[in-house]
Amino acid sequence: MTIIDAPDGLWLGRCWRPDVQGPAVVTLREGQLVDITSAEAPTVSHVLDLDDPAEHVREASGEVLGALDDIAGNRPVADRIHLLAPCDLQAVKACGVTFARSMVERVIEEQAAGDPARADAIRARVGQAIGDSLRNLRAGSPEAEAVKRTLQAEGLWSQYLEVGIGPDAEVFTKCPPMAAVGTGAEVGLHPVSTWNNPEPEIVLAVSSAGRILGATLGNDVNLRDVEGRSALLLGKAKDNNASCAIGPMIRLFDAGWSLDDVRRAELTMTVTGEDGYRLTGHSSMSEISRDPEDLVDQTLGRHHQYPDGIVLFLGTLFAPTEDRDLPGEGFTHKMGDVVTIAAPGLGRLSNTVRLSTQAPEWRFGVRRLMANLAARGLLLPPL
Repeated sequence: MTIIDAPDGLWLGRCWRPDVQGPAVVTLREGQLVDITSAEAPTVSHVLDLDDPAEHVREASGEVLGALDDIAGNRPVADRIHLLAPCDLQAVKACGVTFARSMVERVIEEQAAGDPARADAIRARVGQAIGDSLRNLRAGSPEAEAVKRTLQAEGLWSQYLEVGIGPDAEVFTKCPPMAAVGTGAEVGLHPVSTWNNPEPEIVLAVSSAGRILGATLGNDVNLRDVEGRSALLLGKAKDNNASCAIGPMIRLFDAGWSLDDVRRAELTMTVTGEDGYRLTGHSSMSEISRDPEDLVDQTLGRHHQYPDGIVLFLGTLFAPTEDRDLPGEGFTHKMGDVVTIAAPGLGRLSNTVRLSTQAPEWRFGVRRLMANLAARGLLLPPL
């Protein structure tokens, strides 16, 4: 099965080249992965900061590396060509609680103090208080304020209400630049977690000037018990070895595909366990409580610059409540689960779940990238 469902789109990504022991900037042409790395644009961050990234990717000369479907099937090891996360120097940022309906699950996590056995009773209580009032709710609106007051009256106030339906978005750092893994790689769970889940999301590619230039898929791996114990443990819950998957490639906006397509996107997700377990879910971008442009504006601007650009997770509607083992304890991962996230026009991102202590150690960071590019003659001196 191909990982790109729109081969006529304009694609930008990265792959590992064993012959140079480093990454290449690539695009897709007639099913072939083409290396377009150059001294003008040696990283994806450089490409996105060009005046016209789409024209550069469309017109750049390059070297054919092989069929995408063949390369996508390769294990991510140093002696084989394989896909990497399609971002490099960019800050990896993420927005939380951007769907009012899934906000309820964050409130439940907090009220349950990370204990999945308490979640069912709290979920029923919240449902009685607000019913279906969260559908299509817009953050910061008078209707959102009314829902907030109702929950507060029920003793269900939560800091998640502030970022879920208030004027200010939650934006956090998911992982350092270069730490995200690509499709086909293992994603990692911190060993202390026993209640966790995948989060299928769209990820925007944004230049240092704040221009939204394209999108891809992401899995913002979530440790429900760790964050549920305290929101101050967000860093421990979110940023671990291999806990961030992005891919397969960035689809750049052009005449045939735009931010409006992102706003209408329908994401599907499947979790398949080694024990035969199967979970399906979805996230509909039409139900997001904050517009993607607003989320970018709250992340990057005069108040905060990102000179290498950002990639920005937009949040998810998906919050699994289906019991996997014990009644009332909901879903949690088991080792070996395969998580596949897909969306029409954006392809398919697939990863296998391991502990973060079992996933390959992250060793190739910014310093090694700069040394590798310099050795390949791809870093030009400043003018």
